[in-house]
Amino acid sequence: MNTVVTTVALTEVDLDAQWHQVYLGLGSNLQQPVKQLDSARHGLAALPHSRLALCSAYYRNPPLGGMAQPDYVNAVCLLQTRLRPLPLLRQLQALEKASGRVRDGVRWGPRTLDLDILLYDDLSLAEPQLVIPHPQISRRAFVLLPLLEIAPLLEVPGQGSVRQLAAAVADTEMRRIS
Repeated sequence: MNTVVTTVALTEVDLDAQWHQVYLGLGSNLQQPVKQLDSARHGLAALPHSRLALCSAYYRNPPLGGMAQPDYVNAVCLLQTRLRPLPLLRQLQALEKASGRVRDGVRWGPRTLDLDILLYDDLSLAEPQLVIPHPQISRRAFVLLPLLEIAPLLEVPGQGSVRQLAAAVADTEMRRIS
């Protein structure tokens, strides 16, 4: 995947603000998933008005939904950014598209790359195209266990600590691979 940086209007950036702390979920189960996540990390590091601060190890886990497909490789990264949430979402979708992702409407289907905004500071947001915190965060071991690795003391607004949430889903078939 080539690094894709789309232009950002100044109205989409908090130039005077402190860096926003944004936790991102990364996932892939097609076209060499580990390489897809490596490329995604490089793309995240190149985003405008942003810097990649931390990334968890990679974890292999079975797919959701019962559809026959390869296992996923997942990770969580902390991105520090001055981008507002919706412009950040557009940047992430551009990275997904550059990886070959096709949005075909299949829920929990196979994909080359999936980038989700899990948390954005302590913001609660409900827009048609973006909900923060991610609406499924408390039920997804493939998000919570990598998140626990890099932010064990983090609180998920309205849901509790990452440590508590991860303990509730710890009996899953996840395997740390790096």
